[in-house]
Amino acid sequence: MNKIIRKINSAVHIVLMAPIKLPVKVLNIVKYTALALGVLETILDKEETSDDKTKKKEVADEESK
Repeated sequence: MNKIIRKINSAVHIVLMAPIKLPVKVLNIVKYTALALGVLETILDKEETSDDKTKKKEVADEESK
C-alpha cells in the first residue's frame, strides 16, 4: 500500500511542478491531495515501525523463556 501511495504522491507532485496553467480550483484540489497523501504515508510508516517493534519484543520475550 505504501508503494501505491508513494507513486500517487509522486504523480501529484509532478502535476504541481509542471509548467502548465491549471484552474485555481484544480490546483487547490491537487495541493490538498498531496498534503493528505503525505499525512497518510507518515501514519502508515509509524504503524509499520510500531508493529516491527512489537514483533521484535514478542520474539525476544519468547526466546528468553
